[in-house]
Amino acid sequence: MATTSAVIVDRQGAVEIASTTEPARSAVSWGAVIGGAFATGSLTVILVALGAGLGLGSVSPWPELGASIATLKVMTIVWLIVVQWLSAGLGGYITGRLRTATTGIHSHEVYFRDSANGFITWAVATVLVALLLSSAVASAVETAGQGAATVAGGAAQGATQAAASDKTANDRSAYLVDTMFRSDAPNTNAPEQDVKAETGRIMAKALKDGELAAPDRTYLAKLVAARTGLSQADAEKRVDEAYAKAKDAEVKAKQAADAARKAAAQLALFTALAMVIGAFIAAAAAALGGAHRDEGWGYPR
Repeated sequence: MATTSAVIVDRQGAVEIASTTEPARSAVSWGAVIGGAFATGSLTVILVALGAGLGLGSVSPWPELGASIATLKVMTIVWLIVVQWLSAGLGGYITGRLRTATTGIHSHEVYFRDSANGFITWAVATVLVALLLSSAVASAVETAGQGAATVAGGAAQGATQAAASDKTANDRSAYLVDTMFRSDAPNTNAPEQDVKAETGRIMAKALKDGELAAPDRTYLAKLVAARTGLSQADAEKRVDEAYAKAKDAEVKAKQAADAARKAAAQLALFTALAMVIGAFIAAAAAALGGAHRDEGWGYPR
């Protein structure tokens, strides 16, 4: 047993020391905390499943139908906030109502203990949900790895043959090797696969450098003219158009990657903010549940 003392001063200035005795045990009601944590986790799973269903229902493969990417991003952020707040509020309130009432201590201490138990409930629920998600992700990765291994085993022979047929495709010096064997009159009898492979290497270098060098442009135009029967001018125009399309596709890919990066960063920031506010809501809800518990404490049954 632990004894606490309080100094009381009456209106006449007399000092009185009052002592109260409370059990020497932890102020954390683990039974209520665990119950509230499971309630939080269960509601989180339900709301996440509901949000996933609503999100998939708003997406359509047909153009001009369904929600846009920006709308889906906003909906996702808002729904994550709603999930965190509702689940944290429910778990915290249940913990406050189920926590064993403590008598003989100041009401401020009761308020703090209820709030602290609500916060601990939120923390336990967060860890449980994180473990559940990590387990699901690990299982998905393992399944994907097994499937990839099966596919890789069946395709190993074909991949080996493809690599052997064009060993210079991934060689950094392949472009330089190609330039060494160029001729003013391209060989029209060369296999089409070799011509396309060389063209791809030239285009890849041009995209990496940011421009198509004049000698490469002239050489590609000669290849196109020899293969298609176009004039040199028309062939150069076709080369320019192909390079412009390739460069535009690369720019769009970079823009999409940058947009995805920004969206992921925003989602992470809003999720962190929602979790912080969720922790506060869990503590406040537990204090409210404790107040409702104490309001009915000692009433006739």
